[in-house]
Amino acid sequence: MLSEQSAPVIRATLPVVGAAIGEITELFYKKLFTDRPELLRDLFNRGNQASGEQQQALAGSIAAFAGMLLEHPHARPDAMLSRIAHKHASLGVTSEQYKLVHQHLFGAIVEVLGDAVTEEVAAAWDEVYWLMANALIAVEARLYQEAGAAEGATWRPMRIVERHEETADAMSLVLRPADGTPAGAFRPGQYVSVQVELADGARQIRQYSLSAAPGTGQWRITVKRVRGGAGPEGEVSSWLHAHARAGGVLQVSAPFGDLVLPEGDGPLLLASAGIGCTPMLSMLHHLAAEGGNRSVTVVHADRTPADHAHRDELRRLAAGLPGAALHLWYEEPGDDTAASRGTVDLAALDLPEGVTAYLCGPLPFMRAVRGDLLRRGVPARDVHYEAFGPDLWLGSED
Repeated sequence: MLSEQSAPVIRATLPVVGAAIGEITELFYKKLFTDRPELLRDLFNRGNQASGEQQQALAGSIAAFAGMLLEHPHARPDAMLSRIAHKHASLGVTSEQYKLVHQHLFGAIVEVLGDAVTEEVAAAWDEVYWLMANALIAVEARLYQEAGAAEGATWRPMRIVERHEETADAMSLVLRPADGTPAGAFRPGQYVSVQVELADGARQIRQYSLSAAPGTGQWRITVKRVRGGAGPEGEVSSWLHAHARAGGVLQVSAPFGDLVLPEGDGPLLLASAGIGCTPMLSMLHHLAAEGGNRSVTVVHADRTPADHAHRDELRRLAAGLPGAALHLWYEEPGDDTAASRGTVDLAALDLPEGVTAYLCGPLPFMRAVRGDLLRRGVPARDVHYEAFGPDLWLGSED
């Protein structure tokens, strides 16, 4: 909760800071990486820095957190904090790094806003920063404790025991700990981070959803090669496609992520597009292992059937669940007469009352599906999502 003296200052200056937050975060990262170049090399995603998406995500989260403190002064935005904290823990972020961020972020604020940053304004925004930072530090400490690891130290070597080509651009890797012990437990829907050393010596990290059943003693990730297009070529996905083979060893984090199945037997909607099918596969495997007749509406969209990773597996899982119904949309369905042409149309589906929705895929897809669900009366609190990469949606939700 903001103090009584800071709340009116934040309310008065939020429009000014919000208007300049993009410039502030861009300058912040320049300052940070000039001071600590190893952070860009070994922690931050260089592709997201080059595209500007990381700057947008940071700007959005800061502005959103400040706005939430003003609009809901007696409630902490736990959903927002949880999503950020899980990502931080998967990267090995430590509490000491928040002090470094504070130093360069406030240096950028002063440089961009100049004389507008009075002592009173600086104190109020300092309070906002540490309210957010200390909340994240506390959540991340709990996540590290649950993982049985010291702060920032969840990495372990995992051996690739199988590689499978799923589509022309997607392949899956089955992993076991290099010491021969069983892989640890995870909750269906979670992800792990994978760190690889690239040709220039950088150790870049990316997150991949665990796409198979939990509790088997091994993990599976599915990696889609990111092609150059609007953004840079995917450094880690390209490396993995070129070099990851059975017998190789990867550095992999403990599982994290808060897009996980709820307890109980309430109806579910699992909606995905593209490689967003991966957390849904883990959820479906878990539901199949549990048994029961839980109502599950499975929706997936893709360019073509040939682009749909794990297509046959998804069909088998849905067919094996007595309460499941599978709906597929392809831009070009070809000879798949069971699929619809075009984009997902939830108006055509009979959704049960009380449905809880889980979304994963490109941001435009998730926005469209969430909008359809809200118009159909599904409460916003019952619509959950996972964003691959910087969460550009964070703070923009209703």
